[in-house]
Amino acid sequence: MDLKTMVLVITMFVFRIGNSCPQLENIVRAGLLPIFLADPTLPASLLRLMFHDCQGCDASILVDPVEDRNVTSEMASEKNFGIRRREIISMQKTMVEAACPKQVSCADILVLAAREAVAISGGPQIKIPLGRRDSSVPQSYELADALIPPSTAGVDNMLHIFTSKGMTTKESVAIMGAHNLGVTHCLNILKRLYDHEGDKDQGMEPRFEAFLKLNCPTGSLTSNLSFVLNDPTTLIFDNQYYMNAMEGRGLLRIDAEMVMNTRTARIMERFATDQDAFFRAFSTAFVKLSTSGVLIEDQGVIRKSCNVID
Repeated sequence: MDLKTMVLVITMFVFRIGNSCPQLENIVRAGLLPIFLADPTLPASLLRLMFHDCQGCDASILVDPVEDRNVTSEMASEKNFGIRRREIISMQKTMVEAACPKQVSCADILVLAAREAVAISGGPQIKIPLGRRDSSVPQSYELADALIPPSTAGVDNMLHIFTSKGMTTKESVAIMGAHNLGVTHCLNILKRLYDHEGDKDQGMEPRFEAFLKLNCPTGSLTSNLSFVLNDPTTLIFDNQYYMNAMEGRGLLRIDAEMVMNTRTARIMERFATDQDAFFRAFSTAFVKLSTSGVLIEDQGVIRKSCNVID
């Protein structure tokens, strides 16, 4: 089933969910608001949680391992290092179940939570189709290792991943703008900073490079605990990510490459000067990411508990 057909099918389920649980979006929004206010870093965590789940958007990343039942967990993947606050989705699921039992999947709640994370941080209001189903079998960490791109990914790898999900080049560049929220762990930039023979990038502003080396020294035993802010407005969803990249202050290899690559450079420049253009492209990219390869109807289930496969 191609992406357009998938979106149409899911959209049909919006009406069904709207009839069976008309208060769904209000329940999720009301449940998240006090948590967002108590923890301003939560929006970044929920957005990243959705991105890592949306190799299928089936809530498989929420499943806890159960040794005696041979249930594995994607969280064992090194690519999921730093993923946190998965329990927030289970909390929202409990509230949704109280109002609409067995009607709404954890996968839909996770995407709704990420949508609210963008909006509460000052980003665009995104309309998303609903109707996803949860996975009924656990996913292995090996699959997550294979599907989630590494921190060293470049433009070619990025475009291959996102165009395979139906995105245009502009949307692929826009979805990378999600990095304007949150932090980057030193572990993910050490190779860029110190491997002069390998993936050392050109295009990093010297004072910014010195700042990163001061905060992420080579050989540090705490590199997996240390981090740097993604940008100065790390709690606000804006276009600062693109302005930083244009000034040579991007953290990852992809940030520098997109400025220099002929396929992406003009888009980067446009987004750096036109936040509305970024918001429009991000909104359509978000919908495509959150509907790519999803389970629908009898392909999946609606779990009662998000962290447990019944």
